[in-house]
Amino acid sequence: MTSAAVRPGFRATRPRTDEPGAVTSTYSALSRTVRDAGLLHRTHGYYLWTLAVLTLALGGAVAGFVLLGDSWFQLLIAGALGLIFTQFAFVAHEASHRQVFASGPANDRLGRILANGVVGISHSWWMNKHTRHHANPNQRGKDPDIAPDVVVFLDDDAAAAKGFRSVINRYQGWLFFPLLTLEGLNLHVQAYRSLLAGGRARGNLRARVLELVILTLRLSLYVGAIFWFLPLGMAFAFLGVQLAVFGVYMGASFAPNHKGMAIIPENTKIDFLSKQVLTSRNIRGGWWMNILMGGLNFQIEHHLFPSMPRPHLARAREIVREHCANLGLPYTETSLVQSYGIVVRYLNRVGLSARDPFDCPMFRQLRKV
Repeated sequence: MTSAAVRPGFRATRPRTDEPGAVTSTYSALSRTVRDAGLLHRTHGYYLWTLAVLTLALGGAVAGFVLLGDSWFQLLIAGALGLIFTQFAFVAHEASHRQVFASGPANDRLGRILANGVVGISHSWWMNKHTRHHANPNQRGKDPDIAPDVVVFLDDDAAAAKGFRSVINRYQGWLFFPLLTLEGLNLHVQAYRSLLAGGRARGNLRARVLELVILTLRLSLYVGAIFWFLPLGMAFAFLGVQLAVFGVYMGASFAPNHKGMAIIPENTKIDFLSKQVLTSRNIRGGWWMNILMGGLNFQIEHHLFPSMPRPHLARAREIVREHCANLGLPYTETSLVQSYGIVVRYLNRVGLSARDPFDCPMFRQLRKV
């Protein structure tokens, strides 16, 4: 059985024992079980085939682009590229977690090639942001994924919003997926912004310059080819469709994982097992969902064992579910469609919670008299 989704607002469920360190010790036992089952072993064949298929798909899209020429059917190629780039981003994400190779430097090299050279996002920015998220998921003041932006995830941030942004926040649940059409462009802009604003250490500078060179080379070749082969209006449409599909696919894959789950107060101390399980949500769907979401559908297991290769997550799910059931720890799992409903309702609740139903300009002026 799976539990109902945990409501936003932290309420940790204690295990069925009052012994000190009980949950911590049970995580150690869980980790041993997973390790003894061989679920942390690398699956080189799986990733070799995955990268081979994605490379063939990318080559096919490029061939289709050249053969179609001046045709509005090019927008189908643009949509396909949005999907393919997202799939490459999934593998880059896995490399950043050391899931592909046993060697850290080998994973870093693969991550940089895929993130910077293929997808067009900054590997170092992603590593920094995502590492902080994994350490403190859904914890106020510590998880960058719930920091205020165009969309806000906390009531306090919604209350602090001013002007046009407050209007967006008021309806942000309904606007969430339309806004994702701009997320692809935002990721590319964020890549340059983060690298240009990086630290001054020599090693850091060398790595940033290398990333900037790769990103710029990739951008120049990609955008240059589009505007060289296609008429101006069609070229802009091609880029718009590709970026929109990429942004929606990326956002729709990452959003169901934590949005609407428990929010942990900033200074709360909580054990690793409870923190990761209570703030994460799995998505049902079997092997095809594992491909569609790049393993992010097993978010609980991914957070408990970040270096576990994608093919082993399904088996780990069975072990973790049983472990959580024995502890009385809520284990949240739902369908993809239901998760989107939860996310939209949660974002609307946050956006509307800061709005006073009697808050209108005339009322404020009269109240001051």
